[in-house]
Amino acid sequence: MIGYVTLGTNDLQKAAAYYDELFGSMGVGRFMEEENSFIAWAPEPNAPSVAVSVPFNKEKACVGNGTMVALFVDSPDKVDALHKKALELGGTNEGDPGFRPAENDKGFYAGYFRDLDGNKLNAFCMVE
Repeated sequence: MIGYVTLGTNDLQKAAAYYDELFGSMGVGRFMEEENSFIAWAPEPNAPSVAVSVPFNKEKACVGNGTMVALFVDSPDKVDALHKKALELGGTNEGDPGFRPAENDKGFYAGYFRDLDGNKLNAFCMVE
């Protein structure tokens, strides 16, 4: 159902370097961009994508309280790796990888982080 998600940034080049590395670790690259405006990453052009953009109204980008982008991967190991990579690139931890609720050992497994602009993301998978 989701076509794409756009996250605001106040430093497009810094955000681009962060997401090039983060999404590159998933084997995902850029597929669309407009100089000094936005960059989008997707596994293929017809797949859902994530973009970073300087706000169209030229006001300062700010994060949405309660807004989060969830990145689907297919295993807890990939959740762990993506979360670790996000932090290595300068992101901040918003919740260590693990099952939610914590007492479960199957179901929803996720790790939460914020990017360099403070946007909240998570990597998650479902475990049977």
